[in-house]
Amino acid sequence: MGLEAWYMDSSDEDQRKLHRLNPNQPVSLEELQKLGVFYWKLDADIYETDPELEKIRKDQGYSYMDIISIHKDKLPNYEEKLKMFFEEHLHLDDEIRYILDGQAYFDVRNKEERWIRIAMRKGDLITLPAGIYHRFTLDETNYTKAMRLFVGEPVWKAYNRPADDFDIRQKYMASLQGS
Repeated sequence: MGLEAWYMDSSDEDQRKLHRLNPNQPVSLEELQKLGVFYWKLDADIYETDPELEKIRKDQGYSYMDIISIHKDKLPNYEEKLKMFFEEHLHLDDEIRYILDGQAYFDVRNKEERWIRIAMRKGDLITLPAGIYHRFTLDETNYTKAMRLFVGEPVWKAYNRPADDFDIRQKYMASLQGS
């Protein structure tokens, strides 16, 4: 199955729930691409030797890689980190994540400020463009293991909203004008 995404409801129920509208309003891969979000489906069981992953890393210049397990028994300051990941923020660089196990959600804002929830499962690789407002959460399974990819040295700095006056945010917004 390919990537699944949908417009979110405005309920303040547990962030790990689906938060689908009724009826569901799906969002296509094409719509996500217009926002600068790109997706690949890979075989996570062979990530250490996968030629397809190697090619993507080479083509995109993703020289840095590490692996993070997000689970209460594996991640120090787990609760605090989850809260931080779910704060609406942007980065000055693209965010690249490859789900090796478990599942999670990325939420991104569209041009009209609506939240789109992207369900990430094992084998999903996604890139979020620098300057896009987004947040991350686990689903109700409370576990994911993800590869973090980066061009050059990693910079883990997040800028919580409001960050509209950042150059990267202005550039990102300008890139949406044509779409």
